Amino acid sequence: MPENSVRPFYQILVPEYVYVMLLSLLAGAAMPVGALLARFDLMHPALLKQKSRLFIVAFGGGALISAVALVLVPDGVSQLSPLTATLCFGAGGVFFYLLDLILSQLESSASQLVAMLSDFIPEAIALGTAFAVGESTGLILALLMILQNLPEGFSAYEELANSTELPPAGILLAFASLAIAGPVSALTGYFMLADAHQFVAGLMLFASAGILYLVFQDVAPVSKTGTSGFPALGAVAGFMLGLAGNMLIVPA
Repeated sequence: MPENSVRPFYQILVPEYVYVMLLSLLAGAAMPVGALLARFDLMHPALLKQKSRLFIVAFGGGALISAVALVLVPDGVSQLSPLTATLCFGAGGVFFYLLDLILSQLESSASQLVAMLSDFIPEAIALGTAFAVGESTGLILALLMILQNLPEGFSAYEELANSTELPPAGILLAFASLAIAGPVSALTGYFMLADAHQFVAGLMLFASAGILYLVFQDVAPVSKTGTSGFPALGAVAGFMLGLAGNMLIVPA
């Protein structure tokens, strides 16, 4: 088991790896919770106006960008040379572009779902390694994952519900099963990758590029409506909450 120089209060109650597992499960559970909210919205469409739906989508985009700007890129570049960091980031962008291209050619209705899982797994791995080496960014990363997975789950459910004939219960069950990937990935990072600093740093930058691609390819265009700036305010709100959490949790 990794040894940390700082022993937080929660270890009095449970071992740290249990805390990591619960945090990652909570972050993953935000996806089916978002899907449940979307299901409720589809059943009662009069409760949410179109601008409010787009606000939720843009909020997820702001949370995604805050994860990139406040945690993933700073932590990633701190462990790598400029050349290696650039290559890892570029590889992530190309990978997500090709993934999106393949899904488009297959006319897959689950493109947003796949993209959501593709950035969730690297983030969960980074969460586990952060706790393993005693870094304070693990908790803020978990918070940012919750903030982004909730609106992403909302959007992905509506995408699937509108483009497939799958029963709602089946879609919700699929979302719930995705949450299991969180603890598996986080514990992998905690127990197996704590000493692989450069690999995890590269993974963070790889995921960062994918997140930025997702935001500008899917989130930003969808959240735009006419001349109203209200949905775009959601992006500001999402980033603002990420910034506040980073300042409160991570010491200066």
